Amino acid sequence: MESTGSTVAELVQARWGDHRPGLRFEHQELTHHQVAAGAAARAALLADLLPRGAEPHVGVLLDNTPEYPLWLSAAALAGAAVAGINPTRRGAELARDIVHTDCRILITERAHLPLLDGLQLPGIRILVTDTDAYAELLAPYAQARPETSRAATPASRMLLYFTSGSTGAPKAAICSQGRLAAAGQSLVSHFRLGPEGVHYICMPMFHGNAVIADWAPALAGGAGVALRRRFSASAFLDDVRAYGATYFTYVGRAVQYILATPDGPDDTENPLRMGFGTEAGAVDAARFEKRFGVRLVEGYGSSEGGAAIQRTPGTPEGAIGRGAPGDELAVVDPATREECPPAVFAADGRLLNGDEAIGELVNKGRTPFEGYWRNAEADAARLRDGWYWTGDLFYRDGQGFLYFAGRTDDRLRVDSENLAAAMIEGILARWEGVAAVAVYAVPDPVAGDQVMAAVCPRAGVAFSPLAFAEFLLSQPDLGTKMAPRFVRVAREMPVTATNKVARGALRREGFRCGDPVWWRPDPGAGAYRRFTPADESALLGQYRAQGREGLLPGPHGPLPPIRP
Repeated sequence: MESTGSTVAELVQARWGDHRPGLRFEHQELTHHQVAAGAAARAALLADLLPRGAEPHVGVLLDNTPEYPLWLSAAALAGAAVAGINPTRRGAELARDIVHTDCRILITERAHLPLLDGLQLPGIRILVTDTDAYAELLAPYAQARPETSRAATPASRMLLYFTSGSTGAPKAAICSQGRLAAAGQSLVSHFRLGPEGVHYICMPMFHGNAVIADWAPALAGGAGVALRRRFSASAFLDDVRAYGATYFTYVGRAVQYILATPDGPDDTENPLRMGFGTEAGAVDAARFEKRFGVRLVEGYGSSEGGAAIQRTPGTPEGAIGRGAPGDELAVVDPATREECPPAVFAADGRLLNGDEAIGELVNKGRTPFEGYWRNAEADAARLRDGWYWTGDLFYRDGQGFLYFAGRTDDRLRVDSENLAAAMIEGILARWEGVAAVAVYAVPDPVAGDQVMAAVCPRAGVAFSPLAFAEFLLSQPDLGTKMAPRFVRVAREMPVTATNKVARGALRREGFRCGDPVWWRPDPGAGAYRRFTPADESALLGQYRAQGREGLLPGPHGPLPPIRP
């Protein structure tokens, strides 16, 4: 029952009359037909609620409940766009995300109402899904059918999802109905996904990963969907078995968290066929397949859609794959615009010519990048010289396989969240005991980054780890991923000739520096303690076990990256 269609709206319509199980959540189950009917009711409500002349944008601030895919489908039918609002954001930054995307309606639930307390959201109507008032509002539209608005075309905006750069506020990337429908259909074809499958969505749906790589192919292939409100490693296998899940997506450390759960003698007895995602790491992917009998396929796709890499048979260990059909991907030296030479490897897999082989990945061909919402400056930075610049560093072997090497700017990617260093610095700078602060990334032992901050205390002020931790807890806009894991207490901040903070020097030294370093051994803990030589030795063992020791800086500059 694979569906074809040039819009997401057509894919939603195709499920009308399909009485197979379509959506499961906790003790709830809806057929595909009921999902389409629920979407039709919400689309009709949306048409009546949106002010005339307003941008057709709906903010969705929800956990992974059935209301999320229902509103995605509703927006598609109405020719509207869903702005995924990140519930880990706080205060004015959260308000900014909602207002910037011109949302006139915000869909949320009672659990998230405290996040909205005191926020300035002028002209925005808030609908709270788990209330009697919401049920009463929907009731008159119960008989609506999934009719497509004339506004629902392939070019219609469908998603506005936030991605962060190195400075400033997050940018809202645009994804049209045509691109989302095509992405879903492409994954169905590439992975042979079909109507007999069940897609387990445990990654947050405000991320592009869950919507583009999990929900969209389920819709296109006629598969069922099973939702987990929030990711839970301990509940993962129970959910997979209970829902009969055959496919799931992941980002970042999710795979490591699952592997950290106790082994069971029957772990391989599960219906999963594959997982698709990024940043699992080759070591953990192998462990996952051995333990659960499930293959993980690593991929790469620019969040904005400008470049994609597909893993194909014969892809070497550590490589992501080759460029997707139609892309003209190249690894380029940003200074010269010349392509970098192929990578040269030692017998043990170390990259020997990193200085010349590593460059920025660009797409020289046609790109599906559709821009950022109301951000011409960011559009221009992404599209230069007629090329799409990913902002990511890669190297390429002699056969054209691509290997990820890092990021070009001051972005940090923590547990699959893109964070802006400048934003965190602005919060830390409020601490009255600090004279200067810089925030930068250090590699995570498994995937992505960890947050490190260098602070210079004011004259005569001694650094107090307790006072610093209490300060962090008191900041209403410090997101859950922003608190530094490492804090370097510097006597003076290194600066460039133009008196800017020399973040490159700080990154090169990382946590192996001459200044005292405090850290949280458990990333989720609030307390800091001194980082000792024993801590360093144990932590280096974690990097070594994951094949990521080569990403750490050495005492005389960066060590050459190795294939993970």
